[in-house]
Amino acid sequence: MIRRKRRPALARAEALGCIPVRNRAVVEERLENGTLRLSVPVGVHPWIARLSAWLGAPPPEPPRRRIELDRLGTAVWERLDGVATLGEIAAAFAREHRLPAREAEAAVGRFVRELGRRGLVGLR
Repeated sequence: MIRRKRRPALARAEALGCIPVRNRAVVEERLENGTLRLSVPVGVHPWIARLSAWLGAPPPEPPRRRIELDRLGTAVWERLDGVATLGEIAAAFAREHRLPAREAEAAVGRFVRELGRRGLVGLR
């Protein structure tokens, strides 16, 4: 088993200065209620790819993980333009939803971290 080294936690100011960037492989689908469904390809197990090659079949299409965002998640996702920092996104979210700045920073930060864990975004 490969163990990844844990990166030290970023200081608040450093974290808010990061720029979230969408994964280019993510496909967006707008739902009837105005929210989004996101899907991202998931890697195929190597033994399945080898089995397909051995059988002479084309490589299998990678499965896709689907995630449905609620109204607030959709609002944050739409602000992830690869230019705005996490702090700017949180400030706009706080203004738009009339939240205290710290509460918006915490909520947006947790949401972006979860998107990152699922492979939908990265941080610059």
